[in-house]
Amino acid sequence: MEDNSEHIPATNSPVEEKLLFLQENMVNFVNQYNLPLVEVSLVISKFIRIISESLNLKAEEVNEEIPYLEIFKKNVNLENNNDIDFHFPLESVLKNVDIDRMDILDTIIRTIINSTELPFINAMILLKDWESIVILQLSKSSKPGHLFSPIELPDDF
Repeated sequence: MEDNSEHIPATNSPVEEKLLFLQENMVNFVNQYNLPLVEVSLVISKFIRIISESLNLKAEEVNEEIPYLEIFKKNVNLENNNDIDFHFPLESVLKNVDIDRMDILDTIIRTIINSTELPFINAMILLKDWESIVILQLSKSSKPGHLFSPIELPDDF
């Protein structure tokens, strides 16, 4: 019996199979390389922006509007750290990220979305789940060093 868990799903595979494959590959890479919170955040936000722009262009072509606020609204309970004040220049953050690791995560996401022809709306929902985790952990950051701590994914994620 052949193990197909390592093979990319065909374009005619169910959307759930494509999403699961994307999720498993992202989780495995992030965990294996202990990707810092800031690196995951940058890659996820890049893809959310790209997919949003693409969906908006398609919607404009047919005179429609995508109700992002309703579709992708996540209920994230943020830690309130009003008493914490740290400043870390963006240039310092960007200077300290590992571009190669980020490129690999970027490639994993892009390759799976494109080669499986995963519908953008489904990809967006998955990425918004990741964004919720990132936002929650960023909200708990009290020092610049927390940005470079490995992202902590829930066991059932």
